[in-house]
Amino acid sequence: MIILVLNCGSSSIKYQVFDFSDGANMLAKGLLERIGLNDSIFTHKPTGKEQYRVITDIPDHTVGINMVIEALINPDHGVIKNIDEIKAVGHRVVQGGEKFQKSVLIDEDVKKAIEIYCELAPLHNPANLKGILSVEKILPHVPQVAVFDTSFHQTMPDYAYIYAIPYEFYEKYRIRKYGYHGTSHKFVANKAAGILGRDIKELKIITCHLGNGSSMTAIKNGISIDTSMGFTPVDGLIMGTRTGDIDAGVLLYLADKEHLNLAGINNLINKKSGVLGISGISSDMRDLEQAAADGNPRAILALKMFAYRVKKYIGAYTAAMNGLDLLIFTGGIGENDFNMRKMICTDMEYLGIVFNAEVNEGVRGKDMILSKPESKVTVMSITTDEEFVIASDTKNIVEKLQ
Repeated sequence: MIILVLNCGSSSIKYQVFDFSDGANMLAKGLLERIGLNDSIFTHKPTGKEQYRVITDIPDHTVGINMVIEALINPDHGVIKNIDEIKAVGHRVVQGGEKFQKSVLIDEDVKKAIEIYCELAPLHNPANLKGILSVEKILPHVPQVAVFDTSFHQTMPDYAYIYAIPYEFYEKYRIRKYGYHGTSHKFVANKAAGILGRDIKELKIITCHLGNGSSMTAIKNGISIDTSMGFTPVDGLIMGTRTGDIDAGVLLYLADKEHLNLAGINNLINKKSGVLGISGISSDMRDLEQAAADGNPRAILALKMFAYRVKKYIGAYTAAMNGLDLLIFTGGIGENDFNMRKMICTDMEYLGIVFNAEVNEGVRGKDMILSKPESKVTVMSITTDEEFVIASDTKNIVEKLQ
């Protein structure tokens, strides 16, 4: 079974194609950027072949997905013979609200719900829905599956997801913590348990998905009991351009002093803050580490603040689970930034973490144990693969239709 996986943003489409006929093999992956703008960029990389890249105008998602399919069947850089080989399409959908606790086959009711939840994820769900509707036009008879970022976290207890605002707002607007990156957190927890030969249902795990967007999850006995992102992805850890946890009173004060409307506040907390706002240099950790090495005090401050926030959540989630067996780093920073992993895991012996700085040094993009044998808590770097999870869920759901 060949499955196309789509992750549609407002002006981008990331995709991968998997063949499950003999195991699980990725046939191709690619990225379309600047959709709806001049000089859009289409990059297509078939496995075992040269990369194909073109700059052209891509006016909308339907045109973009058509380009993907044309690339997949192209005699030179294609990986399938015709579009009939695509048996299903899996979509990343960011917000599934309380309705969706697992991945689902997309029908009219599912599309309506995704549209309703656009209000909760205005930067993501509309784009996700565009991808679904575009595939309907191009591949009208091919089943589609929605895999939600939020579904893994629907096991959180009410005392963890309810906010301390009048309860009527939860009843009226469903304002609560939803959490995101659920596909990644679930995948790396199961993968790490498998590598260790342990039953995930017997483990207390903290997963750290650290990247431009960052979140952490407490996973007890295989289920999410708390996570750092909240009603929106702006909550929790300091990120590339997002504030993370902040006193709401600060926003009221700034709105008054800087004469900011709601759009201005939204822009401030989502696009101008985080390590970019602290450092004034960049949202990219690589740039900050270079600046810090050159002695830039604000770059040093940004790195310390980032590591400190992660440390605090490790302590909090260990308390919430009454212990910790496994600490996992994943995501662009978690998998590749060995300096940040070292900063986070230094002086954590009180939790039973004995970090192996020598093994950690230089480790990028590998599944590795980063703690010493005597450590009571196993620390690991685990590569995530959200697209594979989406493909697997899609395969399992579509197979039941046959």
